Amino acid sequence: MNLVSGQNDSRSIARSGMIPPGPSSRTVTAFARGGASRNTIRPTTAKYVRPCLGSITGMLERIGCGWLVLSESKRVLEWNSAAETILTACADSLDSPSDLSAALRSLIAGVPANFVAGSLSWIVIRNAGDRPVIMNEEGVVTPDGSIIVALLDRQPRTGPNPETLRKMFGLTGAETHLALRLASGDAPLEIAERSRLSRTTIRTQLASLFAKTETRRQAELVALLGRISVLP
Repeated sequence: MNLVSGQNDSRSIARSGMIPPGPSSRTVTAFARGGASRNTIRPTTAKYVRPCLGSITGMLERIGCGWLVLSESKRVLEWNSAAETILTACADSLDSPSDLSAALRSLIAGVPANFVAGSLSWIVIRNAGDRPVIMNEEGVVTPDGSIIVALLDRQPRTGPNPETLRKMFGLTGAETHLALRLASGDAPLEIAERSRLSRTTIRTQLASLFAKTETRRQAELVALLGRISVLP
């Protein structure tokens, strides 16, 4: 892969020229019977709206993924700070955009990588030094044939939005705090000790969380919180 230098971090880049054009359409032929003895062909139009680039990268941002946007020629156009953090582990420094490209090449060295134009490719990083796993999600159609590369490491970086939790389930402040701690991987007893609360109090709050979220076990609750992390 011949990656050329990128230009700016997503925190300050202008997205002009990256907004998808109007929805494309395709013609589907439908047959309907007209009268008693002949068939009439009536063409109908089914429109397919391409996802906005910002909606895809925004979703990746909310779930704590690093992401890069590449052109069809594999030139890095945009990236976020999480991508820099992840790729820093593959290089001594990232002082320039060319370093970012070199770090990406280093990360996927020796791993078959076929970044298809218009696709979303996932690079899953396991333990340090292990070869990453690359998966292509070709059903995603991006503007101008650009390519989105998502970097997903083993450790979750974000949790659900506290306000979203309160609105969805009517949680109290204490219940919201407990939910966020559980989503980050803390155990109930550990939360009790750090918060200087009794085990009975934590158990009561946990029981209320189960009831309000309609879950029965802690693993089920944590899985639900993980899915909600993609919401704004």
